[in-house]
Amino acid sequence: MTQLIAQRPEPGTPRPYRFPPVVRRSVAGGSVVAADLPGHNLAVAKLLLDAGGGRESLGAEGVAEVLAKALEEGTAVRSGTEYAIALESLGTDLSVGVDWDSFAATVQVPVAALPAAVELLAEALRRPLLSPDDVSRVRDDEAESLRQYWANPGPRADAVLRQDLFGADVRHGRPLSGDPRSVAALSVDDVVSFHQSWFSAPGTLLVVGDLSRIDLDALGRAAFAGASSSSPVVGDPFPVGARGSRRIVLVDRPGSVQSTLRLGHTAPHRSHPDYVPMTLGAIVLGGAFTSRLNHLLREVRGYTYGIRSEYGLSRRFGRFVVSAGVQTAVTAPALVDAVGEIARTQAEGVTEPELAVARDWRAGQLSVGLQTPRAYASALTTLVVHDLPDDYHARLRESLLTATVDEVSAATAAHLNASGITLVIEGDAEAIRTELEATGLGDVVAGGV
Repeated sequence: MTQLIAQRPEPGTPRPYRFPPVVRRSVAGGSVVAADLPGHNLAVAKLLLDAGGGRESLGAEGVAEVLAKALEEGTAVRSGTEYAIALESLGTDLSVGVDWDSFAATVQVPVAALPAAVELLAEALRRPLLSPDDVSRVRDDEAESLRQYWANPGPRADAVLRQDLFGADVRHGRPLSGDPRSVAALSVDDVVSFHQSWFSAPGTLLVVGDLSRIDLDALGRAAFAGASSSSPVVGDPFPVGARGSRRIVLVDRPGSVQSTLRLGHTAPHRSHPDYVPMTLGAIVLGGAFTSRLNHLLREVRGYTYGIRSEYGLSRRFGRFVVSAGVQTAVTAPALVDAVGEIARTQAEGVTEPELAVARDWRAGQLSVGLQTPRAYASALTTLVVHDLPDDYHARLRESLLTATVDEVSAATAAHLNASGITLVIEGDAEAIRTELEATGLGDVVAGGV
């Protein structure tokens, strides 16, 4: 028999949240940062190098990604096949990632296999073969993958927004992974030179597992073997550079039945003291299904399947971005509503009921998210890259749950910039230009990359 439940169930008791103490060691010229998970049979080691997208030269965007994919094509002592078999024998793979601030390589294995896995990780990063044939093939595959990706709506709008906010004459004003042209133009020497320039520093080894069964010093010596230079210097954060006027950048996609929206402005760096209230304000505005933007543009207007806002913050710069796709016919009114909601949030702040939902949701993510050694390694990455205190994650839940309406409202007033936001629209310019000009939101200019 089917029974209808008319009353929404109450939320259960939150899971206990505890972040383990952080252990730090200086070993062989590098740093080891660890978190103890007693009784865990799996362990993670992650080598962080200051060799992210921010270290790439102008004109060589995407070189770090190509290098990442070329590392497993062979080393100075093993062919690509032999290296793959060695990883397979330990029941692991080499997971490599690049962001603006770092180049990271990760292995996850049973605790007993961790020393051998770290040796293999170091072998790939410190002594890759980087044969011209392998690098050329990987580069061509990456360029083709980007060509297919850029054929979709969105990547061009993202790139145009980034260029408008930061300028094309700085590295962070161009796409993190480069574009099809920049990657296709990379030479083998570009890839080899990037490795020689940035992979000789020891870096930081992150270790998560049952530390009673792990020799951190031995792992550090293995990870930093062959490193010769000191770690590169990190510059100060870039100025936010808030604008005082809006403008609309129209990226033509002839015949498109949908407009891709990217609204954004510059924002502070990740370690800014307002990080918690800023992000809570962004959740209220557009970071959850129940947010203001999603409620208005999806539920009330029916303009979109979803719209979201978030801060994308790195070590030296940040930006606030609103993303959505809307029907071509409602592009202009959707923009008016979105900008209006951003302006209202900046001017009026948030309410206690909205903030309560955002606090509970974000704090609850911490308990749910920290379930695996990889998740703890990711949390340690945040500490290291952004130079945060060791007890940051232990205090984060309390910081979220105790944030007040006044604090969050003050942060939204300080860091949202409705009057200086850039509105990028990728869509059918002929169909939407006149209505965009009539909104009065800002001058309409053509854009592209």
